[in-house]
Amino acid sequence: MAQSLPTAETLLSVVLETLNDNKAEEIVQIDLRGKTAVCDYMVIASGRSSRQVAALSENLADKLKQDHGVLSTTEGKGTGDWVLIDAGDVVIHVFRPEVREFYQLEKMWAPMTAPQA
Repeated sequence: MAQSLPTAETLLSVVLETLNDNKAEEIVQIDLRGKTAVCDYMVIASGRSSRQVAALSENLADKLKQDHGVLSTTEGKGTGDWVLIDAGDVVIHVFRPEVREFYQLEKMWAPMTAPQA
């Protein structure tokens, strides 16, 4: 019998738990439902080194595939500066801290604040 794919919320929970268990730092989740058709959630996390960034992304992609049948697409693992994991309803970015600071994805996707008067 075919395994049904997890809901976006279940997937998000697995991603957050796996990143936390593997010692990712500064894990942030951004709810994108109703803001884009690309995905429902974005998760941004940091690893302390290129090696940890690559390991975090590899472990997460393996967990999603083995435990939940989710085939994700991974880009950027070769350099270990910034790895993007597209798991469908959840897109995960794992950065080295300096690279994360440079791109500031949280600011780009965070909820807009009201203009100051």
